Amino acid sequence: MPHTTYSSSASVTQAISRRRLLQGVLAAGAATGLAPVLSACGSSDSGSSTKSVSLGSNFSDAVPKKALQGIMDSFEKESGLSVKINTVAHNSFQEQINNYLQGKPQDVFTWFAGFRMQFFAERGLVGDISDVWTKIGGNYSDAMKKASTGKDGKQYFVPLYNYPWAVFYRKSVFEAHGYQAPKTLDEFKSLGNRMKKDGLTPIAFADKDGWPAMGTFDYLNMRTNGYDFHVSLMAGKESWTDPKVKKVFETWRELLPLHQTGSLSRTWQEAAQSLAQKKSGMYVIGSFVSQQFTGKDAEDVDFFPFPEVDSTVGTGAVEAPIDGFMLSKKPKNPEGAKKLLEYFAKASTQEAYLKSDPNNVAASKAADTSGYNPLQKKCADLISGAENISQFLDRDTRPDFASTVMIPSLQTFIRNPKDIDGLLGNIEKQKKSIFTS
Repeated sequence: MPHTTYSSSASVTQAISRRRLLQGVLAAGAATGLAPVLSACGSSDSGSSTKSVSLGSNFSDAVPKKALQGIMDSFEKESGLSVKINTVAHNSFQEQINNYLQGKPQDVFTWFAGFRMQFFAERGLVGDISDVWTKIGGNYSDAMKKASTGKDGKQYFVPLYNYPWAVFYRKSVFEAHGYQAPKTLDEFKSLGNRMKKDGLTPIAFADKDGWPAMGTFDYLNMRTNGYDFHVSLMAGKESWTDPKVKKVFETWRELLPLHQTGSLSRTWQEAAQSLAQKKSGMYVIGSFVSQQFTGKDAEDVDFFPFPEVDSTVGTGAVEAPIDGFMLSKKPKNPEGAKKLLEYFAKASTQEAYLKSDPNNVAASKAADTSGYNPLQKKCADLISGAENISQFLDRDTRPDFASTVMIPSLQTFIRNPKDIDGLLGNIEKQKKSIFTS
């Protein structure tokens, strides 16, 4: 759950201006040799001896925080090293990551695979762990290694787990009303309209934190234009004024009346509660949504793949972000840090983590999946059967483009979906400026 927070009441112009002002301050500080203005983890202690290793964590929600602490307790017993965890609110961590890495980061820190990993590797802000991969490579598939590799061919990332985005629902709600999982966009719309008549909000929706709507955009784009176009668009190689992109937003505009209103003042957890309380029928979100369900209610959660939009494109692409760990550029305890990274790569470690956070799928191909609950098994099947796997909009593109352009732009669209041409023209103009800088 990656991501930057924007206030729904703030104007887009003010949001961008504040961010650009901050970027200017940071750039000035770097140019003059000053310390960075912000520190994502709020600590200059990155480990004080060879007997300890420090970990900067964005696992701030209760379930993943507890799960991480559990495997760190085991690591301490096995290695004889103590682990100093500095946990920061998930959104704050992402928002301040660039400044954090230029300051005094912990030895190891949580981050994401793909473009976002490559972005910081290319800028020399993280440590090369190719030597670690000579030991752990057998634990992972070629696809996982590729997702952990920088543009220079070196490895910078250790995957812990991944999780699919899909359309989640409660089985009991579907059974009570006789609903069937839709396979096409037309069936999806028809189901939504039927839910409206039955007194349900068809699609739970939240975008207060700025990132949840990205998942809907990603799927609509991949289903409309295909995975390759999506990746190329995220890399800045396609024009946002292309009719293909306009088609995505036109399709989304048709779906918005089925979405929960007031989304810009609602967190993803609050939207999940509307699903849990059987007030909403469906929710386009990651499998971490199960964290918001307890007891037998968690067993009632199910999903179906995001439906087909164009039969010539199909549904082969799956959004399944990979979470894991990276090494800081100058860890105070390099040897201990690499031991910790090796530990994260062990199948037994990932199995132990998932026992406390059973909403994800282990990244290691050696992990024992026999203990997976039915939802996990279905998640694993969806991922393993995918033709292509995307990471998520703000992981598949430059972080500055995602935060300063796409977050406010998607929120503008949600607030007022009428002027698609003007919106896309503005995105393209900003894209050119950022990707040529």
